[in-house]
Amino acid sequence: MRREMLVMMIICEFMIGFSKAQLRVGFYNNVCPNAESIVGGFKSAFGHQGVQGFDVIENAKAKLESVCPGVVSCADIVAMAARDAVAIDDGFGQSHGPAYEVETGRKDGLVSNVELADRLPDWSNGKWLLYRLISAAHTIGTTACFFMTQRLYNFKEGGGFDPSINPSFLPELTSTCPKGGDVNLRLPMDRGSGETFDNQILQNIRSGLAVLQSDAQLMDDPTTKGIVNSYFETGASFEADFVNSIVKMGRIGTKDSSNGNIRRVCSSFN
Repeated sequence: MRREMLVMMIICEFMIGFSKAQLRVGFYNNVCPNAESIVGGFKSAFGHQGVQGFDVIENAKAKLESVCPGVVSCADIVAMAARDAVAIDDGFGQSHGPAYEVETGRKDGLVSNVELADRLPDWSNGKWLLYRLISAAHTIGTTACFFMTQRLYNFKEGGGFDPSINPSFLPELTSTCPKGGDVNLRLPMDRGSGETFDNQILQNIRSGLAVLQSDAQLMDDPTTKGIVNSYFETGASFEADFVNSIVKMGRIGTKDSSNGNIRRVCSSFN
């Protein structure tokens, strides 16, 4: 249970509140029967997206609006797209992650507050904020050299690298992200397994091979360190804990008709 809660917390970020919407698996079966298959049709675009991943959501939304206008929320599209990205196994990409059912029935929010976005913890925050970071989900995906600059070249006063980096790993990182190089260049967050959903990210963290500082700091706290190690020492299932956690996370702060609606376009209010 402690492992499950940790995974939940570190993929939860600063999502707060209590579930109000009546979520259930198959919410759209009658009102928009093809909703989930339409979202799944865009899964070939998931694998190598950075922030451009927003386009995938917008494209799926546009298709759904043409079939079932005003029915499927952007919040539900995001939840379904996350599920499909984890479990991709087709001709376009293979994540081999666990398949799980998504509860749907969310409404979209009516407020967008830039101050809430500004409060999100960045990669340089201390270990207590790590409980709210998405470290567990770093098993797939990429990051930009922009987020590596301080860790590789300005970690200490006067310059220098983060000493938690395994010395054998440092040349690889600096070669990919040289000082003064292209900060938009991307590299896998999970060394050696960036396109596959597995617990290699946790092994990398244990071995000083974490790409991101936020991941590396999971070994700084006795509680998180013990939980990370437990996946290798007790046979605990990382996949099972991830599924339980992400389903629970999907119930946090959901909107219903009293405080939300269905957006026509995900990037703007109606």
